[in-house]
Amino acid sequence: MVGTPTDTLAVDQPSRPSRTLVGRYTPGTMAKTEERPQVPVRTVDERIEELRKRKTAMLDAHRKEAVRKQHERGKLSARERLELLLDARSFQETDPFAVHSSHDFGMERNRPAGDGVVTGHGTIDGRKVFVASQDFTVFGGSLGEVHAQKICKVLDLAMSTGAPFIQLNDSGGARIQEGAASLAGYGYIFERNVRASGVIPQISAILGPCAGGAVYSPAVTDFTLMVRETSHMFITGPDVIKAVTGEEVSFEELGGAMTHASRSGVASFVAQDEEESLAMVRHLLSFLPSNNLEDPPSYAPVDDPERRDEGLTRLIPDSAREPYDMHEVIRRVVDDGEFLEVFPYWAMNIVVGFARLDGRTIGVVANQPKVLAGTLDIESSEKASRFVRFCDAFNIPLVTFVDVPGFLPGTAQEFGGIIRHGAKLLYSFAEATVPRMTVITRKAYGGAYVVMNSKHLRADVSFAWPTAEIAVMGPDGAVSIVNKKEIEKAEDPAARRTELIAEYQRKFANPYVAAERGFVDDVIEPAETRSRLIKSLRMLVTKREAVPARKHGNMPL
Repeated sequence: MVGTPTDTLAVDQPSRPSRTLVGRYTPGTMAKTEERPQVPVRTVDERIEELRKRKTAMLDAHRKEAVRKQHERGKLSARERLELLLDARSFQETDPFAVHSSHDFGMERNRPAGDGVVTGHGTIDGRKVFVASQDFTVFGGSLGEVHAQKICKVLDLAMSTGAPFIQLNDSGGARIQEGAASLAGYGYIFERNVRASGVIPQISAILGPCAGGAVYSPAVTDFTLMVRETSHMFITGPDVIKAVTGEEVSFEELGGAMTHASRSGVASFVAQDEEESLAMVRHLLSFLPSNNLEDPPSYAPVDDPERRDEGLTRLIPDSAREPYDMHEVIRRVVDDGEFLEVFPYWAMNIVVGFARLDGRTIGVVANQPKVLAGTLDIESSEKASRFVRFCDAFNIPLVTFVDVPGFLPGTAQEFGGIIRHGAKLLYSFAEATVPRMTVITRKAYGGAYVVMNSKHLRADVSFAWPTAEIAVMGPDGAVSIVNKKEIEKAEDPAARRTELIAEYQRKFANPYVAAERGFVDDVIEPAETRSRLIKSLRMLVTKREAVPARKHGNMPL
């Protein structure tokens, strides 16, 4: 017989295995299976409520005692700082639940969420930035393994997304309880700081202690801000120095804001309080691009590009021996007189900072005749060369105002390596490929003239005022050397020397000999400096310059 479909299914399909039911009699046995206890089921709403409680517990409102102690020290909390720094409601935190895994010294009994640093991203004036704000109320802000991992994570994100990185330092240093793991954490951060250098802007705000190995991350970043009285940076503290060398020094004298702003050259900016410091970070970023592949932000200019300033005509004294303030020249030329000076208290014989021309960011480098007659020395060469290299890395055009009588003479400078340090500035200008413009206002003597972004170092545009003096050296020195014998043989040596100096000034102490040779592009009236620079900047905006293929040059560090 031909089987029915039902028969086929019965033959071809395997039989289903029998199931044992919990709490019921199973066929073929008289024993009853043991009942399992009922596990309480947590609802989604309960789980969300737990999440909210955990996140709320991290906020300052639920850490009142810790925040109060921070305020007593004259400092803000880590989260208050981020609220001031970033645009309202823009902060997105990363790793808020991260905790350390140390089990030594009883650390396993204290595992606060976040591990002493608040990290994440937000916006400043609508532009994306990544941040790490150390929390001194948790383990003194000390850096452990997880703490470092959080900072490394946001640094990696900043690099991969092309956004600035800002760190707010307030830390007692390495977490001793974690030993080598803490030191390794610093190394991981340093390595990322170096890889990010010249790729994204990196800014450090020191808002408390920063000691030992911790100081090297801010030292590698592009700009460091400190606050008077509350910020301190040093490799070894006052107690260690006293024990080793016998020297007695206070925290403020050793590593305070003004010490690093005026003597060591570590602090780029100094603020009166934390609020001002964070406002300065926001202002600084308004001049900078987000990364090295972008141009700096530009704004529609309000200041007239054709504006003449007759005040510049009267600014240079008739006597070449009289000083004047180069700040005044800069303010009269740039948009709206706005100039953000970098390192305003260190190596004051040279001025560097950011301004705008025609709404575009520029970097300004200028000799300052009011300090050391504007001569170049070791510190001013370092200050200017680092600034020039930053501008070149981030596509910021350079404008140089020159009034330099030479390099500062003396054994201290020679023994300190003025040759090597001066070469840094030469190297920095010569390798820069951004648009470069120079205005010679008065003295431009000797090798210092060449070093200060001269046409001979391939400056794109070079102007001179009628008051410019471009020569190997000043008239007094030149006559004393060239006409020494003639002066000695003269019936009236003093009168003859005066005559020769006047003759030298007519022939060489002017811009026209250099202009005849093409060493300056034009001699211009001081009043038209702004409009001529803006026209040159517009012409140079599409400048592209190829450099030889190489890993990197060997700068005389």
